[in-house]
Amino acid sequence: DFLPRGSGIVTRRPLVLQLINCATEYAEFLHCKGKKFIDFDEVRQEIEAETDRVTGHNKGISPVPINLRVYSPNVLNLTLVDLPGMTKVPVGDQPADIEHQIRDMLMQFVTKDNCLLLAVSPANSDLANSDALKIAKEVDPQGPATAPPPSCLGAETGSESLRSIGVITKLDLMDEGTDARDILENKLLPLRRGYIGVVNRSQKDIDGKKDITAALQAERKFFLSHPSYRHLADRMGTAYLQKVLNQQLTNHIRDTLPGLRSKLQSQLLSIEKEVEEYKNFRPDDPSRKTKALLQMVQQFAVDFEKRIEGSGDQVETYELSGGAKINRVFHERFPFELVKLEGDEKTLRKEISYAIKNIHGIRTGLFTPDMAFETIVKRQIAQIKEPCQKCVDLVISELVNTVRQCTSKLAQFPMLREEMERIVTQHIRDRESRTKD
Repeated sequence: DFLPRGSGIVTRRPLVLQLINCATEYAEFLHCKGKKFIDFDEVRQEIEAETDRVTGHNKGISPVPINLRVYSPNVLNLTLVDLPGMTKVPVGDQPADIEHQIRDMLMQFVTKDNCLLLAVSPANSDLANSDALKIAKEVDPQGPATAPPPSCLGAETGSESLRSIGVITKLDLMDEGTDARDILENKLLPLRRGYIGVVNRSQKDIDGKKDITAALQAERKFFLSHPSYRHLADRMGTAYLQKVLNQQLTNHIRDTLPGLRSKLQSQLLSIEKEVEEYKNFRPDDPSRKTKALLQMVQQFAVDFEKRIEGSGDQVETYELSGGAKINRVFHERFPFELVKLEGDEKTLRKEISYAIKNIHGIRTGLFTPDMAFETIVKRQIAQIKEPCQKCVDLVISELVNTVRQCTSKLAQFPMLREEMERIVTQHIRDRESRTKD
C-alpha cells in the first residue's frame, strides 16, 4: 500500500524491502537511522523523496538501492527487491542508452544464484513478449521447463537451481471472451515453479482510498466467481503468493546453504595460507620489499589483461565491465552515434559529380580521378570525427575504471596504489591524445 504508483517509470531505484513479522506495525529506512515511520503515507513520500534526491525530479534512474524494513503482524518474514521495469524509449532527463542502463541494473540482482526471480507479466499482453520472462530465461536457463508441469504450483522437482516464479497480473482487464487459463495451468510457457495470478487495485481504487483488506476480498471473489479460474482459486491471489514466496525462500536458503558454507571454508583456508606466509616476513629486509613490489606489479598487469581480454576465472555476473563494456561501446554505442549523423545521398552525389568535373576542368575524363575520391572521403571522415572522439572518450573512461578496479587490491598500500594509478593513467592519457590526432 505504501509503494509509489503512477504512470510511466515510477520505480527508478532498486528498493530492498525486508518484511518482518512483528506485533507492532512500523517502518524504518536505512538512510533515516533511528526514525520510525508509523504513517505509511509518509513511507511512500520518503521513498519518492529519496529517489529524487539521487536521481533528480525528471525520470532519471540510479542503481543505488533504497533499504526499507517493514515490521507488521500482517506480513511473513521475507526479503524482496523491487526493480524498475524495462523501458526502451528515453523520457525526461534519461540518457539515450536508458534501456542498457536499466538492463545492467537488473542484472546486478537477478544474476545472483541466491535470489528467486519473480517474473511479473500482465495477462492482457502476449506472454511470449514478456521482458521479465525473457530475462529470467537468460539468467536462469533451467527455469522455463519443457517437461510436463508439476501437479501444484511451487512444487520442487530435483535439486537444480531453478529460480523463476511467474506472476500474472491484470487478469481482470483482459478482453471479453479471453482468459489466461492455459498460462495459470502452466501449459503455455511452462515454469518449474509455475505461475500465480493476482488482481491488484486499479489507480481508481487507490485514488478512492480502497484499503488492502477490501482489495484482497475483491480479489478472492474474482477468482471464486470466474468460470476459468474457480478451480484454481485456492492457488491464486496475493495471500497465496505471499505464502509461496515465504516457503520457496525458506527452501531456497536450505538448498544453497551447503554451497555457501563450502565457499566460506575455502576462503578461510586461503586466508590461513596467506597468514602462514607472513609469519616469517621481515619488513626490514630490502630484498623482500623489492620482491613484494614486483609481485604486486605483475599481479596488477595480469588482472588488467584478464579484465580486458575476458580470460579471467573470476567472471563478473551482475554487470558488464572491462573488455565487455569496451566491446559494447564499439558495437552498440558507436554505431548508434553514426546513425544519428544526418546524411543526404542526393547532396553527396552532387558533391561527387562537382568534384569530378572540377578536377577534369575543360577536359572530358574517361576515368574517375583519385583526387576527387580523396577529397570526398576526407570530408566524409571529418563528419564522423566527433562520434569517433566520443567513442575514444568512452573507451578511455572504461580503461581508467579498470585500472582503479585492478589497484583496489593495493588498498593496504595507499601510496603505491596512488602512484601506480597515476603512472598507468598517464600512459593511457598519452595514447588518448595520439588516438584523437
